Amino acid sequence: MITITQLEYIVAVDTYRHFANAAEKCMVTQPTLSMQIKKMEDTLGVVLFDRSKQPVIPTDIGQLVINQARVILRETVLLENIAKGYHHNITGRLNIGVIPTLAPYLLPLFIGKMMEHNPGVKLNIKELTTAEIIHQLKIDEIDVGILSTPLHEEQVIELPLFYEEIKIYTHFDHPLTKMGKVTADDVAKRSDVWMLTEGNCFKNQVVNFCKNPYSDHHEDRVSYESGSLETLKKLVETEGGFTFLPELAVLELSTRQLKQVVSFSHKTPLREIGLCYVRNAAKKDLVEILSSCIKNAVPSEMLDKSRGSIVEWK
Repeated sequence: MITITQLEYIVAVDTYRHFANAAEKCMVTQPTLSMQIKKMEDTLGVVLFDRSKQPVIPTDIGQLVINQARVILRETVLLENIAKGYHHNITGRLNIGVIPTLAPYLLPLFIGKMMEHNPGVKLNIKELTTAEIIHQLKIDEIDVGILSTPLHEEQVIELPLFYEEIKIYTHFDHPLTKMGKVTADDVAKRSDVWMLTEGNCFKNQVVNFCKNPYSDHHEDRVSYESGSLETLKKLVETEGGFTFLPELAVLELSTRQLKQVVSFSHKTPLREIGLCYVRNAAKKDLVEILSSCIKNAVPSEMLDKSRGSIVEWK
């Protein structure tokens, strides 16, 4: 008979692609893990892993078995949550991935109240790129991601939360500052922009909206890409130029800095922020609590999708 423990072991080996690392994560010895996986292979009459490869990889039939094992493990947790819900006792750990352009501005808005109102819930939060969130969702390293949607990813369910405006942050004497409202064309003509690193979804949204808002015709200018919006803000303050900020980041600016914020005219660009989780998610109750806490924490106008146009990043 196949056991839940055996399913956990084969999923761990698939995740870490190494028997010793998988055993360490499962808090057992490697011989114990290897013996249980061999018992499962004997029961099924198939070989699940190609042990001659380094890192170890699943066989074709092994990958199918592992995929089903992940579904079974999620459903097992769901059974436990159903029982907890019957006793009106929402407890458990929620592993969350959140993108860096959102984490420092959103998390302080809701974490405190969520923990206060749900004492049985534990949160494990990691800042991850969008690609890392998608990957870790699919291998069950995290339960839910908070990021810019839509993703258009198979096996991933998206739950939109709110919509934040994409704004421009300028040096106080920059020409764009004096304009107050600008068009995408006004921005695309300029080369003095500080940008996020390549592959960042927020950068991709800006590029998609402004049609390449930077160029190389100032060869003597310093070129710098950062993964931190705070770094870009400071560079604008000290070196001039401009950058782009999501609305939650703008809310933290001082009265003086708000005078350096410029909006787009005519078409207001928005980025959609949503929760993402895999199908058959076993922690739907916790995900719903998280969703509710976030929606209650952000300014109410950000819940209105109709106030602008969503800019996709893919």
